[in-house]
Amino acid sequence: MNSNWYKIVLKFMRIKYGKKMLLKGIPIIIRKKGSNMVLGEKVTIKSSILSNLVGLYSRTIIVTRTKDSQIIIGDHVGISGATIYARKSIEIGDNTLIGGNVKILDNDFHPLEIEARKNDIKEKIVAKPIKIGKNCFIGCNSIILKGTVLGDNCIVGAGAVVAGKFEDNSTIVGNPAKVIKR
Repeated sequence: MNSNWYKIVLKFMRIKYGKKMLLKGIPIIIRKKGSNMVLGEKVTIKSSILSNLVGLYSRTIIVTRTKDSQIIIGDHVGISGATIYARKSIEIGDNTLIGGNVKILDNDFHPLEIEARKNDIKEKIVAKPIKIGKNCFIGCNSIILKGTVLGDNCIVGAGAVVAGKFEDNSTIVGNPAKVIKR
C-alpha cells in the first residue's frame, strides 16, 4: 500500500524530505519542536507487514525527542520497520539500507543511576551522536547503540549489537559486535 498522502502530514510537522520519497504503509514520525529532521531524495520507508517479508514487528518509527536533536537521512536510503530515535544526533549516509526491525538509538532511554531513574530525571539520560556512513547495510534485528560510528561501506550482520567506531569497509557481527572482515 502506497501511503504517499502522508507527505501532507510531514509538511504540516515541518519535516523536510526530498523528491520521490516512497512510503509503504504508514510510519510513525515525530519531530520535537525546535529539532531538525531531514529525509533525503528517493528515501523508501516500509511500515507495512507486507512491504518487507522478513517479518516486520512494527511500523517504522522516526523520532527527534529533544528540541536540540536531529536526524539526517541521506539520499537513496531504505528503511524497513526500523526505529530511529534521537535525543542528540543520528546521521545516515546516502545509499544505506536499514533492514527489518533494526533499532538505532543514540541514548539509553532512561537514566542509569538508580535515584535518577526512580525520579525520572530526563536530564540524566546519556546520549551520544550516531553517524552511519554511505553505502552501509544494516541487517535485520540489529541494534546500533549511542556513540556508534560506522564508516562508509560497512555491513552489520543480522542481530548484531553495535557500539563503538568502525572503519570503512568493515563487516561487523555478533553481540557484542566485532569486525570479522575488512
